[in-house]
Amino acid sequence: MTVLIVRLGALGDIVHAIPAVAALRRAYPGARIDWLVDLRHRAIVDLVDGVDRVVAVDSRSLAGWTHAVRELRAVRYDVAIDLQGLLKSAVLARASGAGKVIGFSIFHLREKAARPFYSEVGDGDEAHVVRQNLRLLAAVGVNDRAMAFPLKEIASPAVPALRAQIGAAARFALINAGAAWPNKRWPAARFGELAAFLREACGLVPVVLWGPGEEPLADEVVAASGGAAVKAPPTGIADVVALAREAALFVSGDTGPLHLAVAAGAPIVSIFGPTNPARNGPIAPDDIVASRYEACACHYDRRCHEQVWCLSTLAAAEVCAAVQRRIGARGGRG
Repeated sequence: MTVLIVRLGALGDIVHAIPAVAALRRAYPGARIDWLVDLRHRAIVDLVDGVDRVVAVDSRSLAGWTHAVRELRAVRYDVAIDLQGLLKSAVLARASGAGKVIGFSIFHLREKAARPFYSEVGDGDEAHVVRQNLRLLAAVGVNDRAMAFPLKEIASPAVPALRAQIGAAARFALINAGAAWPNKRWPAARFGELAAFLREACGLVPVVLWGPGEEPLADEVVAASGGAAVKAPPTGIADVVALAREAALFVSGDTGPLHLAVAAGAPIVSIFGPTNPARNGPIAPDDIVASRYEACACHYDRRCHEQVWCLSTLAAAEVCAAVQRRIGARGGRG
């Protein structure tokens, strides 16, 4: 059997699709499984064990679409599974020439216009997006609900660089303060308070991650920590995974690096405001969410439009208490 997985982006959503690919591989070990992803997010799919070929599409140009479709049609897929539920992902799944195109029912689609491009639909009636993706596989006879994230072991220069900075034996916590949506970013000053707590009360070195355009934010957190925190070396996708595997704790809002850390198996304390942790949050039973979702009036809005921003009511003390519970929980590395 030849299978095409269509999940173009974004980073966290791609991570949430990995357990479905792993379940598909367990059910059909001899199948060919390819993954169509947006060129901007190829790096994470390249790390997924069990994917035979990654097809990267530059979705910003017609030439990119044409080139990708030409590559896909050369394979003659038996089935294409659209785990995204957008019009563009459904169009690409259909354009692949697959004998069968499977997507979510219209009740669970992000864009209803995608529905006519599917030859079959599956039921995604689950709370968490990982479970939604796994449930869709029933359309190809797979009822495996195990949530595994098979990511390849890649040597990362960021790990020895950090060890040289903080000491070979030092236990550290990763702090990710950035997020693409301003509405998801807990204030840098409170991350600084948290960093001081991690150093003084927990004996962990707080290490502040930063991505493209986020270095000033990382500097702000380090400054707010009163010298407790250190800034991480430059990191890419594989580096974040490698560092998360070494970390005693990972603290972040709802953004791509959080979901990478979940996939890497790091102990998690997450901070949620406008997005629903029941849908997007960490899935390990010991992981902890500090949430203001129920109080938020701007669900899934990039920017707050209320007089009182929900995350402004989340005090550093509450997150520090969550940290204490998590690093003391069974299965934690603290």
